Amino acid sequence: MPPTSEQLSTALRSRLDAAGASWLDAALAAAGSGTLNQLLTAYTGASRRVGKAPLALDTPDGDASAWTLEDAARALLLLQRGTASPDPGGFEADVVACYEQGDSREQESWLRTVAALPAPERFLPLVIDACRTNIIPLFAAVACDNPYPARYFPDSSFNQMILKALFNNVPLARVRGLDGRLNPELARMAGDYAAERTAAGRTVPADIALVTTPIGSTQAHP
Repeated sequence: MPPTSEQLSTALRSRLDAAGASWLDAALAAAGSGTLNQLLTAYTGASRRVGKAPLALDTPDGDASAWTLEDAARALLLLQRGTASPDPGGFEADVVACYEQGDSREQESWLRTVAALPAPERFLPLVIDACRTNIIPLFAAVACDNPYPARYFPDSSFNQMILKALFNNVPLARVRGLDGRLNPELARMAGDYAAERTAAGRTVPADIALVTTPIGSTQAHP
């Protein structure tokens, strides 16, 4: 399960100085009762105010293993917005605005932490679309150390993400929940990719073996 607000707050505050903690209090207040512009300002300011060091939050399933301090702060802001908002549609629009109006680093934060938001499946089209990017750090924010794809992607989108990871030398060992999403079509696609690489005299990624033979659960995701 994703980290709770309480877990995130405790882990983050333990790493902040007085100025950082004061900013976080004000930012959370703005996220809860302020305008969208105030939320966006706080979301953008997280990197400067709390820093980019690893969060080092140890949870049983490791859902926040790759998060930074700024990731935790931004997730807390959105969680606070959701708690305070009486309108689910308005909350969803505000969350999407934080992604669409953010720079690449803010978008990476958003993608790494989206699984922690309430009803995260509602953001599936946006996360799938992010996988189409040519910006590898943005793609890696979805594909690596992130439980979201394994939990919510349909097989077709998950398979395309894995092929793109192979093509861009993104380690498959960092794809969370990979074993549970192996399927015959993915094995076929990976096998075809390996054959094409071999025929062209190119090196085949060693970790392709992780997906060429389906093991574990092969339950299809629609």
